[in-house]
Amino acid sequence: MKEQHNALQLMMLGLQHMLAMYAGAILVPLIVGAAIGLNAGQLTYLIAIDLFMCGAATLLQLWRNRYFGIGLPVVLGCTFTAVGPMISIGSTYGVPAIYGAIIAAGLIVVLAAGFFGKLVRFFPPVVTGSVVMIIGISLIPTAMNNLAGGEGSKEFGSLDNVLLGFGVTAFILLLFYFFKGFIRSIAILLGLIAGTAAAYFMGKVDFSEVLEASWLHVPSLFYFGPPTFELPAVVTMLLVAIVSLVESTGVYFALADITNRRLSEKDLEKGYRAEGLAILLGGLFNAFPYTAFSQNVGIVQLSKMKSVNVIAITGIILVAIGLVPKAAALTTVIPTPVLGGAMIVMFGMVISYGIKMLSSVDLDSQGNLLIIASSVSLGLGATTVPALFSSLSGAASVLAGSGIVIGSLTAIALHAFFQTKQPNSADIKT
Repeated sequence: MKEQHNALQLMMLGLQHMLAMYAGAILVPLIVGAAIGLNAGQLTYLIAIDLFMCGAATLLQLWRNRYFGIGLPVVLGCTFTAVGPMISIGSTYGVPAIYGAIIAAGLIVVLAAGFFGKLVRFFPPVVTGSVVMIIGISLIPTAMNNLAGGEGSKEFGSLDNVLLGFGVTAFILLLFYFFKGFIRSIAILLGLIAGTAAAYFMGKVDFSEVLEASWLHVPSLFYFGPPTFELPAVVTMLLVAIVSLVESTGVYFALADITNRRLSEKDLEKGYRAEGLAILLGGLFNAFPYTAFSQNVGIVQLSKMKSVNVIAITGIILVAIGLVPKAAALTTVIPTPVLGGAMIVMFGMVISYGIKMLSSVDLDSQGNLLIIASSVSLGLGATTVPALFSSLSGAASVLAGSGIVIGSLTAIALHAFFQTKQPNSADIKT
């Protein structure tokens, strides 16, 4: 992870990572803010503080020290898992209870990070490879929805949107085919730029939000008032944090494999503690719980640029645009179909890397084949048929609402079962 790049290259690589996660980062505050009835000024704050905290959380995770920080090229963003619970808590107990629950959940994760770190033994290659595949597969519907124009769009599925999205995909693939070196490493960024330029001539780019946005926005402690603590809300948000840790674990193992690093219990403990700190800070500044973003795994694999310096630039950019709303608004001009076209390549690379991780597994073992088949099938099923567990409520609803969690728990449970019942049935080549 010691590649050398000049300042301009680092900036472009960091910008590429930021643009890849930006849509997901601002979508959560938009949904939550609208659902809990925030006014325009409050919503502006929520988006700005979220971007600021995404950057701060990323930098915390990069800072590998004695107590926290996994030191992998990982980008953190607000977790989609929190959307439903935050809206529910806000409507039941009020907005301050949302942030009391986030603060409590973050503090518990920080204190229990040592316990969570011991779970590393439950993640052999057959489990981690399956989990990474599930993460990638579960993101494909998001990519296709965006390519079509985004859910709720009046032009959803229009020929213009589809051609624009697939055109971006084709452009990125052509860059990979005809170029090597640095051009190939920023193919996603160039695809986004080219797609936005094409969309401009199609009348799909609107700069009005850039003109209307303010120049400076300062983070504020307890912006929505002093937090309140309700036990049901705290328990719910703790479950959200645990789901986020499970999702992050797959990302950590994928990045460790890409960067040829073996993760220890201590590494995971520090990674989880950094994530807990990010969640805690999110609560204090009235933002969100945070988790590792899997789309950035695809970019690391595509670009072959594994330096944490690149991700540090991403973190700094996010902090900066969180302080300067006008800069943040500039990134929103990228049309949704353009993002969708790039996502197809990024998320596809996450899937392919999961397959690569499974190449170290003994696929002659029926136990391993059953672990992969069952975990991927259940994870994909829960993702594509979200109504499957609609009758559940409370904690069960939070856990079952994530295909990644369903698939991960299935892989872990089956691996433990086969190891216990038939010690040689799920052997893994090391």
